Amino acid sequence: MKKRVLILDDDVDILQICTIVLRKKGYDVQTLNSSNQVVSQAALYHPDVILMDNWIPGPGGIEATRLLKLDPETLDIPVIFFSANSNITELAREAQADYFLQKPFDIATLEAIVQMAVKKDVGSPKQQPDVQPSPPSPSTPHPAR
Repeated sequence: MKKRVLILDDDVDILQICTIVLRKKGYDVQTLNSSNQVVSQAALYHPDVILMDNWIPGPGGIEATRLLKLDPETLDIPVIFFSANSNITELAREAQADYFLQKPFDIATLEAIVQMAVKKDVGSPKQQPDVQPSPPSPSTPHPAR
């Protein structure tokens, strides 16, 4: 069975690029351009990982991620928080996201962080990436905590 990825972003180009890349890697992808009703949407789709934009309409990425982490049906779904904000590390922690990805990002980094999040064992400590850079950089996936 294909692993499922739910992507929330209001940028159509980002949604299209991520969808094309992840489908080529064998993922089933669903997209939303708003964070309204994110918990019910995630509960219906049952994604293996969620990519959450910070500046998405609705309650916004931080609040939407918090809501996912508070709901028993969705709290174990890994969330990759992605944004062009320079303080992405702080935002991801505030949101209680599992991972973060700085925009702009390269395709290999997107693929790597999604693969890392999908393989995460539910309930286990957050996995560290294979490469641990000193400062976060756009080209390396990072756990948020």
